[in-house]
Amino acid sequence: MKIINKSFLINQDIVEKEVRVISDDGSQMGIILSKEALRLAEEKELDLVMISPNAKPPVCKIMNYGKFMYEQVKKDKEARKKQKVVNIKEVRFSPKIEEHDISIKAKNARKFLLAGDKVKVTVRFRGREADYSFIGKKILDIFHSKLQDVCVIERQPKLEGRNMIMFLSAKKA
Repeated sequence: MKIINKSFLINQDIVEKEVRVISDDGSQMGIILSKEALRLAEEKELDLVMISPNAKPPVCKIMNYGKFMYEQVKKDKEARKKQKVVNIKEVRFSPKIEEHDISIKAKNARKFLLAGDKVKVTVRFRGREADYSFIGKKILDIFHSKLQDVCVIERQPKLEGRNMIMFLSAKKA
């Protein structure tokens, strides 16, 4: 069985006895024998392509298969171009960070958010610092208050092991 694209059978590869046929101009030709449909396609110097194998009976279309595949590839390429890749940038703090340092990191995070990226804010606790997780929560709240105009909290601050993590994303305009 020759399958060029995993989802389409063409010409002699169609083993169904009867198929519903759509002509090259888009009109319905009805349910006919697959051999007869293949003969009609060959008369028009086109291919018989099974576009819906799960239907009862399967649906085939008479078309130029090469041109069809070229257009499919073109559509897929265009769809990939329009896709927006969202990166996650990380900003790390320790519980002993000063107010000015939080402002500088907030300024950097603002750039990331305005560029359309998400920001992962982490407070790392070492040793006995983990006992004072409320300090980490306070730092994350201060950080969010500096960026409130451009972001929303996607995930609330949560202690995971020795890190307190919060996710921020840009506000929808």
